Amino acid sequence: MAALTRNATLYRYCVPMEAGVVLRHQRLKTRDGLLIHLQQGEQQGWGEIAPLPEFSQETLEQAQQATLGWLQAWVAGENRAANELPSVAFGTSCALAELAGQLPQQADYRKAPLCTGDPDELFDVLNALPGEKVAKVKVGLYEAVRDGMVVNVLLEALPDLKLRLDANRSWTRAKADGFAKYVNPAWRDRIAFLEEPCKTREESRDFAQATGIAIAWDESVREADFVVQAEPGVAAIVIKPTLVGSLQRCRELVEQAHQAGLVAVISSSIESSLGLTQLARIAHWLTPDTVPGLDTLNLMQAQLMRGWPESTLPLLDTDALESVWRS
Repeated sequence: MAALTRNATLYRYCVPMEAGVVLRHQRLKTRDGLLIHLQQGEQQGWGEIAPLPEFSQETLEQAQQATLGWLQAWVAGENRAANELPSVAFGTSCALAELAGQLPQQADYRKAPLCTGDPDELFDVLNALPGEKVAKVKVGLYEAVRDGMVVNVLLEALPDLKLRLDANRSWTRAKADGFAKYVNPAWRDRIAFLEEPCKTREESRDFAQATGIAIAWDESVREADFVVQAEPGVAAIVIKPTLVGSLQRCRELVEQAHQAGLVAVISSSIESSLGLTQLARIAHWLTPDTVPGLDTLNLMQAQLMRGWPESTLPLLDTDALESVWRS
């Protein structure tokens, strides 16, 4: 029987961001990335490849070159192993999974609301949330003492709230202790976890032991020497597929976390709505009992290809994309 013809298209997108989105050391004015569309017979699959500036090891140009090579090989009938660039491995594996009908359609559209500024705004959002109240607060952008006071106010005002905090390794041990000093010890167990509070893993471990505030690994998950294991004070690992790699790699990490008694959280790297809806499907599939960290769409001014439920942002289709290559 003749093999079905394979066709593929590579698109590039550029979506304006809301003013004031800052990643580590730079302001992000647009989110730029690639979308791939695979077709084989009646089947089709989409994938998003969007290295995140300041966080990904590869640039968009490097990802585009690698994706082009992968697509040309795929169209020629080759089935290559996952690319070593994480964003390319993730996007191509998603497209292949959709093509093969292996990425379940059911999605987990719950999201832990992201508080980037005014705590009062978060109160309104959380009070409207059905079920489990989980929110995320970025810490480490301002003074550690201010962060501690904000977290304390939120925990005091909403007794059923659980907070996820993310410090992105921004604190010295002394600053982390300064933060903890302002969080009432009676409420610290409602901090689900604080992602990588200190500059080193050792300092973060010590902080967790000393304060009783649970931590989660995020950046560490992407380092070559990282091993998923149960440790005192460690509650979770955060998996950002665009930064981690293929679907297979993400599944392995989730399974290892669950075996070690840790929570695994699927989290966004500010993908477009197409990538976000795929992450919601992955979260429902691999981590059905955990609210994913996907509250990043409102940082953008438009959606791409697939809409997020209840989003009022305009939805752009292929007309708004630059076609880079097609077979």
